[in-house]
Parts: sequence; C-alpha cells; structure tokens
Amino acid sequence: MNWDTVEGNWTQFKGKVKEQWGKLTDDELDMIAGQRDQLIGKLQEAYGIGRDEAERQIQGFERTLH
Repeated sequence: MNWDTVEGNWTQFKGKVKEQWGKLTDDELDMIAGQRDQLIGKLQEAYGIGRDEAERQIQGFERTLH
C-alpha cells in the first residue's frame, strides 16, 4: 500500500497510527492530516529520533498495512 492511500483515507488510518505511535495526540494527528512529512516531523519531536529513523519506522508501518 502506498502513502497516497493512507493520506486519502486518513480518518480510517488515524487509529492505526495512534496504536503504532501512542505519544501522538489526537490534535497532532488532525494536524498531520495524512501528510507523510508532517508525520515524520511529529515523530521526531515526540520520540526524539532522527529523520532517518522516523522514515524507517513509517516504512515498517506501511508494510503492515498490506
């Protein structure tokens, strides 16, 4: 599944994102609105990780959606 699908159906995927990254608030998820770069930034802030690690985690998350 590609990120365009996630972005287009963000309200459906918000719950799965919240399960994966519980530190993200509902307000943050609403602000992200399915935008991958926004999610990367919020993961960096919430978890104190670098961009590469955030990208790796999102890629892993995408693989679980198949």
